[in-house]
Amino acid sequence: MYTNHSPLKFPKNFLWGGATAANQVEGAWNVDGKGMTIEDCLPYREVGVADLTKQFAFSSKDLEEALNAGPEANYPKRRGIDFYHYYKEDIKMFAEMGYKVFRMSICWSRIFTDPEDEQPNEAGIAFYLDMFKECKKYGIEPLVTLSHYDVPLALVQKYRGWYGREAVELFVKYARVCFERFGSYVKYWLTFNEVDAMLRHPVTSGGLIEDQFNDVPFEQAMYQAMHHQMIASAKAVQIGHELCPDSLIGCMMTKLCFYPFTCKPEDNLATQQRMRTLYRYVDIQVFGEYPIYLKKEISNKGYTVHFEEGDAEELKKGTVDFVSFSYYMTSCWAASTEGLEMSPGNTVNGVKNPYLPSSEWGWQTDASGLRYSLVELYDRYRKPLFIVENGLGAKDKVSEDGKVHDPYREEYLKEHVCAMSDAINEDGVDLMGYTWWGCIDLVSESTRQLSKRYGFIYVDEDDYGNGTFKRIKKDSFNYYKQVIESNGENID
Repeated sequence: MYTNHSPLKFPKNFLWGGATAANQVEGAWNVDGKGMTIEDCLPYREVGVADLTKQFAFSSKDLEEALNAGPEANYPKRRGIDFYHYYKEDIKMFAEMGYKVFRMSICWSRIFTDPEDEQPNEAGIAFYLDMFKECKKYGIEPLVTLSHYDVPLALVQKYRGWYGREAVELFVKYARVCFERFGSYVKYWLTFNEVDAMLRHPVTSGGLIEDQFNDVPFEQAMYQAMHHQMIASAKAVQIGHELCPDSLIGCMMTKLCFYPFTCKPEDNLATQQRMRTLYRYVDIQVFGEYPIYLKKEISNKGYTVHFEEGDAEELKKGTVDFVSFSYYMTSCWAASTEGLEMSPGNTVNGVKNPYLPSSEWGWQTDASGLRYSLVELYDRYRKPLFIVENGLGAKDKVSEDGKVHDPYREEYLKEHVCAMSDAINEDGVDLMGYTWWGCIDLVSESTRQLSKRYGFIYVDEDDYGNGTFKRIKKDSFNYYKQVIESNGENID
């Protein structure tokens, strides 16, 4: 259990709020001119909580089945929680909790039905404009992610996702429209969600399907696709700064955290190498160039990454204003994991830490790891930080009294608030804000379950789409409201 080391205190302008992603909440997958995305093609799979390999496996055959699926097939991202039609009710509840900021994403395929269309889809633009106006009505600042995993299906079919260089300019066109049409409502932007994730789950991050790459090693294709996202991000940052000079544009990473399993030097070295892989692409977005160790990593594998003329200059000109990240848990690492108990995590496995509790999905919660991560990131980048995902997934139930009692979520939040306060006041970290992931129940990314619930608001829907979709405040709803009202000083 984390115990704070100094009195709780947060900056007066600290941005408290919640976070979602379009592909996990909106639904309405074929409404008002929206094009399909790769997320619309991911089926529900009942697999073990630790079996991430099966959960993220996806082939051309799976894609074909998705395109031919009837309405009875279970593709959870197609329905989400129907935020597309409930957003006014949901944002009103966010406002009741006192949100200062709402992190959400724009679905590229809602703005351009096909990314090669010359003109945007006005129905999609109208939807997001109205959502932003609704936020502003309650004094909530939108924090907008331009690409949160939902790669347009047309990119997958025509260009093998982000492997095709064509994706860069198509994304830049999309980003320009977003800055032009929404810039007066949005101050805070992120280019790509968990930009480091391509090498862990290339289908959702980049639209790369392995069996489509017989002409190039698949890992090399992933490095090339990552390069294209780096160039697209850098160009988008420049356009955003030009069109919206008062905006702040950040990057977003998966903040995994591994401790050495023992004090053996080889375990420490292995852990250092493992941690280094988390930063390689954020280093590019912050410092404007490929780090030497990433160049070595690629060349030592016998791969190359093609740079077009001017790419190096684009990276230099398109660095970000702040660094945001997701943080849920920690685990351990060792030079050899043979015979060690492993624990599942946020899209990656690690060695189980005997000193930490585990959630129902095996995630080892660790508020001290959040403080550790904040210090580590701020020492490395010296830019403002923003925690844009943090939370606890659990199998919440509606009790006989019609309420949802979730003291475990309140305790998780309490400990992480303490850790943030210490990072700010003891360690001098510049922390902009905090958005709880899945502030309303949503379809989980890693398991595609709705029964893995994160929200302060319960949605009456099961893993198969059954339910009334009624929204119910959990006990944690009022607890987070209290935290925000007191600017993080009242957590009891």
